[in-house]
Amino acid sequence: MSKDQLSRRNFLEKSALIGAAGVIGLNALSSCKNTTKEVDYEFPPLLDQAPDGKELKVGLVGCGNRGTGAALNFLAAGHGLHLVALADVFEDKVWDCRDKLLKQRVEVPEANCFWGFDAYKSLLDVDLDVVILATPPHFRPMHFDAAVQAKKHVFLEKPVCVDPVGARQIMATSKKAENMGLSVITGTQRRHSRDYLETYRQVASGAIGDLVAAKAYWLQSHVWFRTREEGWSDMEYMLRNWNSFCWLGGDHILDTHVHNIDIVNWFMGKTPESAIGFGGRHRRLTGDQYDFFSIDFDFGNGISSHSFSRQIDGCANQLGEVIMGTEGYTNCKNTVFNHDGSVKWTYEYPKNKDGRSTGVVAVSPYVQEHIHLVTAIRTNKPVVEAHRTAESTLTAIMGRTAAYTGQKVTWEDMMTSNEKLGPGTYEMGPVDMEFPIPKQGTQHKA
Repeated sequence: MSKDQLSRRNFLEKSALIGAAGVIGLNALSSCKNTTKEVDYEFPPLLDQAPDGKELKVGLVGCGNRGTGAALNFLAAGHGLHLVALADVFEDKVWDCRDKLLKQRVEVPEANCFWGFDAYKSLLDVDLDVVILATPPHFRPMHFDAAVQAKKHVFLEKPVCVDPVGARQIMATSKKAENMGLSVITGTQRRHSRDYLETYRQVASGAIGDLVAAKAYWLQSHVWFRTREEGWSDMEYMLRNWNSFCWLGGDHILDTHVHNIDIVNWFMGKTPESAIGFGGRHRRLTGDQYDFFSIDFDFGNGISSHSFSRQIDGCANQLGEVIMGTEGYTNCKNTVFNHDGSVKWTYEYPKNKDGRSTGVVAVSPYVQEHIHLVTAIRTNKPVVEAHRTAESTLTAIMGRTAAYTGQKVTWEDMMTSNEKLGPGTYEMGPVDMEFPIPKQGTQHKA
């Protein structure tokens, strides 16, 4: 596997620390016509590594595979970057993470390893500059607010919340971060991928004309889950199996499909006005989440996006986005097509020693986003991405709500909703919650 194909989920299994190097490869092969519109978008600096500067110390909150991989991605972004503290609700997760890091020649002092529900508070008391937040997303709004209050720069994993109240809290904290001159990068790595960025530039410049429709899809086999073990309390079981419970993970329309939803919002230049759709559960073995969603997002003026996601074994799988325009369409990643399917423009990837295209960008977007964060800090040019990622997460929540209820749900509904998922207190032991599988509509009579 190429270093540019790494994901945080498989980083530890597939690679050691990587260096950021390669050719930028952002020159447009522009055979597109009418690409004269001015592009109003702040593109990230696409450096092969962050500039040298102040030594930066980072702490990791959330020591699972996603968090551990994100920490290694951060360390690969440049020189003078140090991981100095770890925090997780579970002690075994902390030590497991520390052991994995030691194998990558990254040593975190034992004195800076914390566990428990308040472990993040102890971590924020350590002398550090940056915090990576990678716990189950239910806790993201609370942890983000604490990190900003402590005047830390933040890498914020997606999704950034699981409910409307959390989304609005992220938006409010994002504003605080802006006012304090902090930098916040989120784990929407496609927005830091050189091929996606250049394709966006082509589309925003007018390569496919006016946008008229879109579709986004994430269809895959089942994902990881845990069955309950003897001695686990309600809380411990749900936390160790967080990807199966809506209050912790938000359902897979947030956990994975939010990437596709974010791309459509980005290319459209706005959030949808409403959503209507459906979903269901046929194969899952634990938790309270759906196996599939099919949502129509209405962007107004007759423009909509069909957004569908599924996690079931033995089905045809597909992943990506398509944006349709009056003068063509794009896969959003690397190609612009004419309506007859012929290629109008394609992204030029770096070539290997034989002169053939590698098919991957020069720097993994999982590292590129951390290069952006470190560069923003060291050049004192703050950037805050939290608000836009909160909007994309809230879009996914709007779709989830439409599917769970069978009702049309509007953006205004989301911005005024008091829905807040989860228990009132966090402690190991029994949890007084029920987990019925959402059912749409009402039962008709026989």
